[in-house]
Amino acid sequence: MIKVSVMYPNPSGARFDHQYFSDTHMPLVKERMGEACLYYTVEKGISGGAPDSPAPYVAISNIFCDSIDAFQAGFGPHADEILADIQNYTDQTPVMQFSEIIIDR
Repeated sequence: MIKVSVMYPNPSGARFDHQYFSDTHMPLVKERMGEACLYYTVEKGISGGAPDSPAPYVAISNIFCDSIDAFQAGFGPHADEILADIQNYTDQTPVMQFSEIIIDR
């Protein structure tokens, strides 16, 4: 299993609509990807590692798939629509990372 992490940087003054992201964007991603998306999570950054420091990311979503090929097959045909929706909830450019799940408890 793989996890695709999509992380949104949190510079001072970043615009991010968490409700739109959670209630509209991520359900859109799941709907378009269908069975390729096993499940997803949404996180809201609340703090950095040091006391009273800002979170490095304002939000992170994680999309779980069987493989990179499965992700690409589900996401690819809808990439333009999904990526165009980003402007509806943030002014930040997301950072993506693909990871292999070693332990899932």
